[in-house]
Amino acid sequence: MIQYVQKSNCETTHLDDEWIVLNIDAFTVTKLNEVGGFCWSLLKDVQTVDSLVKAVEQQFHSEAGINREEIEGFLTELVDYGL
Repeated sequence: MIQYVQKSNCETTHLDDEWIVLNIDAFTVTKLNEVGGFCWSLLKDVQTVDSLVKAVEQQFHSEAGINREEIEGFLTELVDYGL
């Protein structure tokens, strides 16, 4: 099972429903929506796709359930951005 965690050299700012992640090493800025920011905050500790899906469902009271593929895609993008 693949595990994910935030890169250590990142600064995060939360403004309203938007999160901004600054990658200090790569000098990049990444904007996240509310769900992405919530997932990012959980990634301070080691997470799996399943643990993130469960947490998002609980936090946002998703009756239909969160799309697992969306979480996997989000994590892939974070890895691609070096986060």
